[in-house]
This record gives sequence, structure tokens and C-alpha cells, in this order.
Amino acid sequence: MDKEQAAEDESANYHTNKNRMFVRPIAGAYNLKDELTRLRAMPRVVKGSAKKFNKGVQSFSKHFVEPKDGITQTFHIHLEEYAPGGRTSQHGHVNEAAFYILDGTGYEIHDGIRYDWSAGDVAIVHNNCVHQHFNADPLKPARALVLKPKPMMLFMNMLFQLVVTPRPTEPEPGGVGYEPRHFEDNYNHPGDK
Repeated sequence: MDKEQAAEDESANYHTNKNRMFVRPIAGAYNLKDELTRLRAMPRVVKGSAKKFNKGVQSFSKHFVEPKDGITQTFHIHLEEYAPGGRTSQHGHVNEAAFYILDGTGYEIHDGIRYDWSAGDVAIVHNNCVHQHFNADPLKPARALVLKPKPMMLFMNMLFQLVVTPRPTEPEPGGVGYEPRHFEDNYNHPGDK
């Protein structure tokens, strides 16, 4: 059999005789019994009072569930707090995100388009969107609970993440000396009803 015939035979059999792989395999000593044992040993309640916001000047994050924790295989959940007049870095990532606005007023810039929000709204960031979050109030903070399928994206090897403009290093005038609400059990700003 010549090379041309061998190539034709392989091409004809490609769809019927070969397994196709669409997602890279996870290698290692994984089995369902061990994974269920591991998951059942993980906490089922993450205490917000045990977490603190990261350092920041205009925006802060308190991460409840992250891919590195191994608590879930599909969610990344964190609380964002924006200082008075604060903003985040301008960035983009493969995973979508849903921001449930707990308090405050602000807006997003997604691929150059502005979207306003206030407490009770849900802001959606789509895949591969370059975006930035802003607190529109120069005197009060704003908060959002963020849910992302980031671990699922990592599993699928969809790793794109890019910072276009870094986080600010100086506070806005209304946010000088601002400390995030680390341990409050009432997440509404004192001036909100």
C-alpha cells in the first residue's frame, strides 16, 4: 500500500474508529470515591466573618470561594467593595461574571460602553469583555457580590486574563483613609434605607 492510499484509509476511518478529545484530560490518581470523600470533608458554610478584604485604595475584594480552595468545581464567589468614588483596574478575562449590587450606585464600562447600576441590580460581564467597575458616589462606598464560573474556565484551559490599566494606587478625595467594612453584619451603608 502506498502513502497516498494509507492517508485515504486513515482519513476515512477518522470519524468512526478514533476517539476524539475536546478537553485536555486531568491526569493523576483521581477517582470518584476519593473525590466525594474529599468534597464531603470540605466546609459547607464559609463564614464571612472569618474573611477580610484584601488591601486596596479604591477597590477591595473578600474571596469566599476560589478555584485554589477546591471547595467547588464550578464557582468563584467574592464580595467587592468600592471606596467612595473608587474604581477597579480595567481588565478582561474569559469567564463571565454576575455582580449582584448590594448597596451603592455606580457604573461599568464594557468595551467602551457605559452601564449604570444601583442596589438590587445585577451587572453582567460577558466573556472576553474589557471592563472596569466604578462607584459613582464620591461620599459612600458600594458593594457587589460576584459569581463566576472561573474554575470551569480553568479546567477547559481558557486562561486568558489581561490587566489593561492597573488598580489606582491613590484614593479619590472622598475615599482618603477609607477602610472596607470587614466584619459588619449589616452590609448596608449607614445612610442607606
